[in-house]
Amino acid sequence: MRSTCCRKGRLGRMMGCLQLVLGGLVVIVSTLSLFKFYSAGFFLNDADICRHFYGMKDVNDFDINALSARVGEVLNQMDNLQLKLESVVQKMEKNKDLGKTNIPKSEYKKFLEEEVIRPLYSAHIGLRQIRLPKVEGIRNSTVKEEPLINSFVIEEIRKYITPKENKNGKVNIYGTERIHNTIGHSCVLMKKELEEYMGYDIGSYCKDDWTLAQKLMINGCDPLPRRRCLTRASKLYKKPYPINESLWKLPDGGNVLWKNYQCRNFECLSSKNPKRGYSKCTGCFEMEKEKLKWVVNTNLPVDFTIKDVLAIKPGEIRIGLDFGIGTGTFAARMREQNVTIISTALNLGAPFSETIALRGLVPLYMTLNQRLPFFDNTMDLIHTSGVYGRLD
Repeated sequence: MRSTCCRKGRLGRMMGCLQLVLGGLVVIVSTLSLFKFYSAGFFLNDADICRHFYGMKDVNDFDINALSARVGEVLNQMDNLQLKLESVVQKMEKNKDLGKTNIPKSEYKKFLEEEVIRPLYSAHIGLRQIRLPKVEGIRNSTVKEEPLINSFVIEEIRKYITPKENKNGKVNIYGTERIHNTIGHSCVLMKKELEEYMGYDIGSYCKDDWTLAQKLMINGCDPLPRRRCLTRASKLYKKPYPINESLWKLPDGGNVLWKNYQCRNFECLSSKNPKRGYSKCTGCFEMEKEKLKWVVNTNLPVDFTIKDVLAIKPGEIRIGLDFGIGTGTFAARMREQNVTIISTALNLGAPFSETIALRGLVPLYMTLNQRLPFFDNTMDLIHTSGVYGRLD
């Protein structure tokens, strides 16, 4: 009986200490928020706010709605954290009443890390990333923001599309003072998806979100912004085959991340499997069938062999583009003839781009929604199979 009372007492003291610590952290974050907003003049009278924000030089470039959205995001995070804490405390009190006091320390640690520390850290970062106007009389400099920047809340996107000033501060040889990154209107229309794609911790591992990335690209948000996170590699990764073997040998399945596909190995991708997860490029993961493409005449008027194509301009075809659905077989055939081919590939149901790379070829991760990143009159050859589109 005495042992049970002691355990209940220890649990009560532990919960009391936890509530005190969390309460202190919330008070600190709230105090920092109030101090930051007070220094910006948010607690002045209405007339003073107008003079404070709109009566000074260069303040019209600041979007107050973007600041309001950022503040609302931080407050929502704090509210969600409070609700989680209250529900967990109620659950623990219920377990205590039922005599369930032997709760492992690992559960406390997991709860603190996932449900408390991470949300609190996220709210802290959101607070630090709030951009307040810098106006004369309060600070020594001014700030100007592009209208598109204020459409987003995630700071990584805002940093990406913020124009970068030239190092010397002068106009460069191209007649501009800054460099602009490319984010089109399609990205604004898919704001929720793009913020989910860019919502990560800098320097941590990237999310395994190929499907989301390709959804953005296919709907016109292309090219995607760069990310400052680390891409995970397969834990079963093995050294690739030498180039003289890899061109016509199926790669090792351990070198591919299969999480986002219906199949979990290359054997499953066989053309004999009706549930392989994709419908195009029948047999493209079967090297014996791929070896016959563009080498054997098929008696179709639209098909040409590699020999026929190279005979059009002997010795002049050196570089080209292969746009279509496949695993790089056309590029492999051309490589045997010392012709460099860049292949475009999206992983629509199967690891097409990984297969191309593991064969020792170059996959271009891009759609036709944007102008392809090549100068005019640089391609000797453009090949397409299974896809009909306009190449600019």
